[in-house]
Amino acid sequence: MTVFPPKENFLEVFGVKKPIIGMIHLKPIPGSPHYKGESLDEVLEFALQDARRLKEGGVDGLVVENAWDLPFAKPEDIGYETVAAVTYLTRYIIEESKLPVGINILANGVIPSLAVAKATGALFVRSNQWVNAYVANEGFVEGASAKALRYRSYIRGDDIKIFADVHVKHGSHAIVADRSLADQTRDNVFFDADVLIATGSRTGDPTNLDEITGIKENTDLPVIIGSGLTPENAKTLLRYCDGAIVGSSLKEDGCWWNPVEQARVERLMEAVSAVRNQ
Repeated sequence: MTVFPPKENFLEVFGVKKPIIGMIHLKPIPGSPHYKGESLDEVLEFALQDARRLKEGGVDGLVVENAWDLPFAKPEDIGYETVAAVTYLTRYIIEESKLPVGINILANGVIPSLAVAKATGALFVRSNQWVNAYVANEGFVEGASAKALRYRSYIRGDDIKIFADVHVKHGSHAIVADRSLADQTRDNVFFDADVLIATGSRTGDPTNLDEITGIKENTDLPVIIGSGLTPENAKTLLRYCDGAIVGSSLKEDGCWWNPVEQARVERLMEAVSAVRNQ
């Protein structure tokens, strides 16, 4: 049984200072438009290959995400088949990697992610919109916190932690434009997030330093980067945050849909090690 540190120190489960969490971008799974009937074992082999390269390259954790289920469904339209497939795949990823693993079912499928985490032993879920609301390609997406926390309680999953984006990627925040970054940070804290995420505007875009510091100044919770960390900017950005989730920069040609390139992982982790040792 995992024994968790205090809420403000949850990142200690990764066993290092400023943990780097690599992305497992799942190939299309049943129910998505790009799925063409392939065996889930084919999807699994691609995911396990990425997990091996990420682990051997030195990352400290993983996030499993249904990244190829484009276009993403709104939370209430995510099907049982998605939960079943992600559960099946995640269980093997956890068993092989032996790393701390989190779940992110898109778009903002926090309740499905909690179900997967409960079934597989994943330690956390990512919520792209935990409080307030935004407008994205999927339409109007509301914060998940009220229903998700009740569901987490219902499944006796209070040990599953919430990683919450303060400003979600791929969306317009015009409807909450009268709420400052400080306000939105405090909203996430008040609604029981465990770790806050500062991110760029699109997948792979560097996170703005002002975004990181603006969040850090208004919370005692850990704050991690959600996109755009590279060997070139790691020294600057990691000085101001507590870790990072990394996807695109670790893939061949820097494209999220390509396989992980282990040499890229190793280069990033060399830069991260230099920051940790300062």
